Amino acid sequence: MGTGLQRIGLWLFCLLALIGGLSACEPNPEGNSAESRPVLHYFTWSDYVGPEIIQEFERRERVKVVVDTFSSNEELLAKLQSGATGYDVAVPSDFMVAIMIQQGLLSELDRQELPHAALLEPHLQALPFDPEGRYSVPYLWGTVGIGYDSAVIPTPPDSWAILWDPRYKGRISMLNDQREVFGAVLRSMGQSMNSTDPQVIEAAKERLLRQKPLVKTYTSDHYDQLLASGEVVLAHGWGGPVARAMAERPSIRYVVPKEGATLWADCLVVLRTAPHKQLAMRFINYLMEPDVAARTSERLRFASTSRPARELVAASTRDNPAVYPPPDQLDRLEWMQDVGRGIRLYDRAWTELKMQ
Repeated sequence: MGTGLQRIGLWLFCLLALIGGLSACEPNPEGNSAESRPVLHYFTWSDYVGPEIIQEFERRERVKVVVDTFSSNEELLAKLQSGATGYDVAVPSDFMVAIMIQQGLLSELDRQELPHAALLEPHLQALPFDPEGRYSVPYLWGTVGIGYDSAVIPTPPDSWAILWDPRYKGRISMLNDQREVFGAVLRSMGQSMNSTDPQVIEAAKERLLRQKPLVKTYTSDHYDQLLASGEVVLAHGWGGPVARAMAERPSIRYVVPKEGATLWADCLVVLRTAPHKQLAMRFINYLMEPDVAARTSERLRFASTSRPARELVAASTRDNPAVYPPPDQLDRLEWMQDVGRGIRLYDRAWTELKMQ
């Protein structure tokens, strides 16, 4: 009896071991158990990607995505220059892409792995900071202009000059971004926003010093709420947040001044030190899928670079000039560029502006 039970027990043990062994041998798409699945590290702007977008990619690829954020291009660069590694995909803006290429921080892209990245708006191909698209995929784009409350300012402003109008003292906000602030005043002076002429930059600083008593705040984070609440009636800013303010306060409008303004694009790149380069390519291609890109555009109110995505967003988004600039605006827009050593002139002028 005891021997029989022992034999049965041994037989059951072997059967369970066999089943366990077979289970352990079942194929795993990533070659990893759930506990050791690959982790993609995504370094992007605050609130730039919806959690449902991330979760969908995680389910599809059976991976984990960790999102880390930065608030400026300079913060992104400083973190990478300090030796931070482990990031796979990052989202620098146009001029910062050029700097990162120069500093050897980016990996060349395999365009064969990025079919959705080929369907770009015509004017967003062969961009000056990466003409052959070897290192970057433009992702979201737009303009910098003026958001204003038409209930207070019924005549649409057509010039940057309104930001110097004393009637609106204490009800004006400016971006907390040195290149964009100087870009606005330089364009108002008939100059390029990429000027490196010390005298021109000094003259721009003097104009900004005269404006400063009128400015309620320099902020890049919540001017949409300032507009929506009525705390400011004029806001220098990116079109997307102004479009979000429109949804809360219907009297808000947006204009690109006649003197011209910034044309910008935030780009998807793979870092040279990326641990998972192939997975990073699949993630970029996923973000550029028309449906995914359209959902991102709708949520952020930034224009997608994808031509098919433009057709998928709501008409109210597609026709909003704060989101998708009208074609006749493009000829007066300028790309921000890496100004090399000229950045020291801007750094000094910006510091002097803020300290006074």
